[in-house]
Amino acid sequence: MGTGSKTTEKAANPAPVSLEVRLGGIVLRNPVLAASGTYGYGAEYHDFVDNETIGGFVTKSVTPRPRRGNPHPRVAETPSGMLNSIGLENAGIDEFLAHDWPDVLEEPCVPILSIAAGTVDEYVEMCVKVERAGGVRAIEVNLSCPNVKEGGRTFGADPAAVEAIMRGCKNVTGAFLIAKLTPNADTVAIAQGAEAGGADGLSLINTLLGLGVDVERRKPLLAMGMGGLSGPAVKPVALAATYQVCRVTTLPVIGIGGIATWKDAAEFLVVGATAVQVGTALFANPRAMNEIIEGLTDYCVRHGYDSVTDMIGTLERGDLIEEGVAG
Repeated sequence: MGTGSKTTEKAANPAPVSLEVRLGGIVLRNPVLAASGTYGYGAEYHDFVDNETIGGFVTKSVTPRPRRGNPHPRVAETPSGMLNSIGLENAGIDEFLAHDWPDVLEEPCVPILSIAAGTVDEYVEMCVKVERAGGVRAIEVNLSCPNVKEGGRTFGADPAAVEAIMRGCKNVTGAFLIAKLTPNADTVAIAQGAEAGGADGLSLINTLLGLGVDVERRKPLLAMGMGGLSGPAVKPVALAATYQVCRVTTLPVIGIGGIATWKDAAEFLVVGATAVQVGTALFANPRAMNEIIEGLTDYCVRHGYDSVTDMIGTLERGDLIEEGVAG
């Protein structure tokens, strides 16, 4: 009797709007994801977030071998953001697959595995191991890593290298492959390289290169000197990059950068993103994703949208936006 009553109640009070979006064949219950490096492996936020309410999360990046990360201090607050130079601290792919991956797969939302490496072969080898482990649905390829065979130049700054990585990974895994793009290069060219290599989707932006200085000590705030800038300060850059990339690709794009409120998320969807990732905001407000989901629902209702997909790419007069006129 109790079960039947609940069923009737759900049928009588359907959701006012569908928030479902698709990444290829993957259905997300809503377009809100937690960004890599801010949500651990999903369980770390159980006290604050019911993972059954979000679209999914991207794991902390995993590397071919264990990494201790960079020396401290490796995080510093900045106006409207933060700098970090964590250094991809993790236990390595083998330890991760043996001890953490089974728990990740138990989470009631879509887990996206983030991988990072120093050579094309290492990226491919990691995909092979993940494929053998089973259960992987989506992989985000972190391209903001130094290419150890090419003198340390960042993979993400070279369209040809990005194309090679994505093609190599595509050949060994059936997972939905997402190329995570850096803003510290020609993002449009990198996106085109990723698409040419067989990427199924794109996520952008990764952090901007930044520096903070302690003037009393006349030293950098971070032990490694420069680090990655994230938070509200980068949102206009991220939004512009998302808009530009969405104009040159048919791949689904996941917008990242300074998203803290539903309005932030709505901006990315309106310029063409299929989904968004929330990162730095979670450190100050662990429930930010739930608030964004509620806000997007209300926005769709107010604007008469039956589905959140109806608002994607609806920026008016988009073709008339001029580039390079600042100043």
